[in-house]
Amino acid sequence: MDTDNKSSERDMMDLGAAPSMTLDAPTSAEPDSSADAASDQDIPQEEIERITHDVIEALKTVFDPEIPVDIYELGLIYQVDLEPDHSLKVEMTLTAPGCPVAGEMPGWVRDACETVKGVERADVTLTFDPPWTPDRMSDEAKLTLNMF
Repeated sequence: MDTDNKSSERDMMDLGAAPSMTLDAPTSAEPDSSADAASDQDIPQEEIERITHDVIEALKTVFDPEIPVDIYELGLIYQVDLEPDHSLKVEMTLTAPGCPVAGEMPGWVRDACETVKGVERADVTLTFDPPWTPDRMSDEAKLTLNMF
């Protein structure tokens, strides 16, 4: 593995892998397992875990105005990368490409993430690959929307 590769120096919070995650079991981002990447780690593991928890909390404050469930529980957040410079790279989707708040929601997500102590800036990218499906929703979201 090329340890000079910029992507090996960042920490990833794969929030899309476990959409049913709750605050009782927050995602902890793991640094690259190679010895060289670990020695280059700029952010202490405890800080990564705190930022991860706080980012999840911040994401849970953002709602689609037409759906009474936050975007995190809906499974709209695919991935969050914490860079060594304390910036976040957020990849998210919408429930549909024609969502009326498509132009506004990335700004809401950016603003929410930038309230987290230790986050210098957040860059939000919309993607529709893969497209969102209700399978991405947490059990909490399905219960709220009576989808059981």
